[in-house]
Amino acid sequence: MKIKSLYISAQEKSAGSLFVTMGMMEVLKRNLSRVAFFRPIIHSSSIEDGDITFMLEKYSLNIEYKECYGFDIEYVEGMIANNKTNILINELIAKFKKLEVAYDFVLVEGIRHSFLTSTIDFDLNMKIAQNFASPIINIVNAKNRTMADVYDDILIQNKNATLQGCTHFATFINRIDEVKEKTLKKRLVEYPLEIYYLSEVAELDMLSIADIIDALDAQPLWLHPKDTSRIVRQIKVAASSLDNYLEYIEEDDLVIVPADRSDIIVGLLAALYSSTYPNISGIVFPLGMPTHPNIKKLVDGLDKFTIPVLSVDFDTYTTAKKLSNIRARLRVESERKIALALGLFNANVNIPTIENKIDTTTSNILTPMMFEYKLFELARTNKKRIVLPESSDERILRAAEIILRREIAEIVLLGKSEKVKEYYLRLGLDLSKATIINHLTSELKEEFVEVFYEMRKTKGLTFQAAEDALLNENYFATMMVQLGYADGMVSGAMHSTGDTIRPALQIIKTAPDVSIVSSVFFMCLKTQVLVYGDCAINQNPDAQELAFIAKSSAQTALSFGLTPKVALLSYSTGESGSGVDVDKVKEATRILNTESLPYNVEGPIQYDAAINKSVAAKKLPNSKVAGVANVLIFPDLNTGNNTYKAVQRSSDAIAIGPILQGLNKPVNDLSRGCEIQDIVNTIAITAIQAAQNKEKES
Repeated sequence: MKIKSLYISAQEKSAGSLFVTMGMMEVLKRNLSRVAFFRPIIHSSSIEDGDITFMLEKYSLNIEYKECYGFDIEYVEGMIANNKTNILINELIAKFKKLEVAYDFVLVEGIRHSFLTSTIDFDLNMKIAQNFASPIINIVNAKNRTMADVYDDILIQNKNATLQGCTHFATFINRIDEVKEKTLKKRLVEYPLEIYYLSEVAELDMLSIADIIDALDAQPLWLHPKDTSRIVRQIKVAASSLDNYLEYIEEDDLVIVPADRSDIIVGLLAALYSSTYPNISGIVFPLGMPTHPNIKKLVDGLDKFTIPVLSVDFDTYTTAKKLSNIRARLRVESERKIALALGLFNANVNIPTIENKIDTTTSNILTPMMFEYKLFELARTNKKRIVLPESSDERILRAAEIILRREIAEIVLLGKSEKVKEYYLRLGLDLSKATIINHLTSELKEEFVEVFYEMRKTKGLTFQAAEDALLNENYFATMMVQLGYADGMVSGAMHSTGDTIRPALQIIKTAPDVSIVSSVFFMCLKTQVLVYGDCAINQNPDAQELAFIAKSSAQTALSFGLTPKVALLSYSTGESGSGVDVDKVKEATRILNTESLPYNVEGPIQYDAAINKSVAAKKLPNSKVAGVANVLIFPDLNTGNNTYKAVQRSSDAIAIGPILQGLNKPVNDLSRGCEIQDIVNTIAITAIQAAQNKEKES
């Protein structure tokens, strides 16, 4: 998938994030009309973020300020402290995805170093970039650091990004001198990294008059609007006599002088108009002292007086100290600095290479949270009604509340209304939007019994047996789906797989073109989602059945936005092994290859060769599936069930399923050991299946 975002990350202070962000925005705006800017975390939601306001104004971005950020530090710290990091990431994904859909490209500026606390660490940057599927631009600050430290930082940051499953886009080494640059280039020549070197330019780090006004809340006594961008090279305190002080005036000085030192003030004014003295940048009066009327009269009478004169409330010492701690900011009105910065960027960065990389870089990252977000959005856009028969299970009720709050689906619960309400209120839940049906007394029961009897009487079912069956909540819920009172059903938290599936096979039955009902698990790993089939239903399918399971699993993958690369697994790869079990997989692969399928199939193949590129290169070097397979078909239930559980428990993967394939209408089974999030995800998938069924019918 072609990238639609980049994530700019700087680990050190004063690394020049905005400088690089501005350069990258210039590149993007040159090629794309609708570009968004986003900062996941800002300092405060009550104070405008300087980088956001700069980018909006400088590049006339067609986006509201509030859309340009995720949350402030206070909110983020609270979420992390309460073990809600995953919820925080999900909320950030939702905000980011809205921009990604609405704009051609999103340029993301990551967490600033000054925001890092004992709660918010730098790894959060990596986690956010990973879940945005955004390639990373690293910025390394080389100023006042040894060459060895800079070298180590470059490699460590790149390795960290790789380990987190992120794509490295480029590294910018900022504020570097010529000697370090030459040495680093020699040492890094063996590493295939896109690296750009930006030399230190002193003026970019110098204060402007605007910085001083903002930081000290200074009151302008004389100030021309264009003079706010004047730079300040040095800060001087005028404490000596005029004749001695004039000797120390230098270009672009900011002079702190008490307003009652008329001799110094007059001398500075004279120096401004003298061709033998440097031009100062401005004058600061401490202690809020008013200008003497005669000095004011003198200044008012000067022709083309353009030197800023400011007044501050602090004493001379405090003023000088505060000025020494101010950090320079890049501002929209700082035309000289912007021109200098962009000139430096363009001179040192290969713009055509960057443009080509943006156009050709792809990202296949799909984290569990990204997949979850995708599921919820698909379900939310075409909301369906899902029945949950197991209302006496706390996990079901908690999952139902999440579904309702996030507006993923409508919920029907089976049980006695008073009892269900009493239970969920005792748990502190709000399920007032759920429909509760007592399947034992419902007026639907008579219709359901009649229909079920007619369906099964040729199989020997008596009317009494039909009535007895409909007392079972799974049979009642399944009949609700069959007759359109619900769009799908999820059960199994308290029932066996057989108890969930049996009513579906008897009532809903298989789709016309389906020869066998099977199942898949969505295995959500760190940076990818794999489809495992069949790990729950068919004990030992023959070759024909195995081929059909593979086709059904590939179709399920397609339905959920995955491009299937199908691997039929065995204990040998290619022609390396033989035996009954291997022959079955070979035959299933042959059957599939006789059909014109819109995806690639490989088999027999071992698991490691299916998912690991280096192993695949040795065992099946010319395969289009080996090393990149994402639909993995197991030869039997024993292998599949054990493998999915081993992967789930040993790698902290999220296993969503089993998801049933081949029924006329969606019914899905839960593991009795399922957790709340498993139930939420299964309900969302069931709702999506229901929506897709409706589309087929229409």
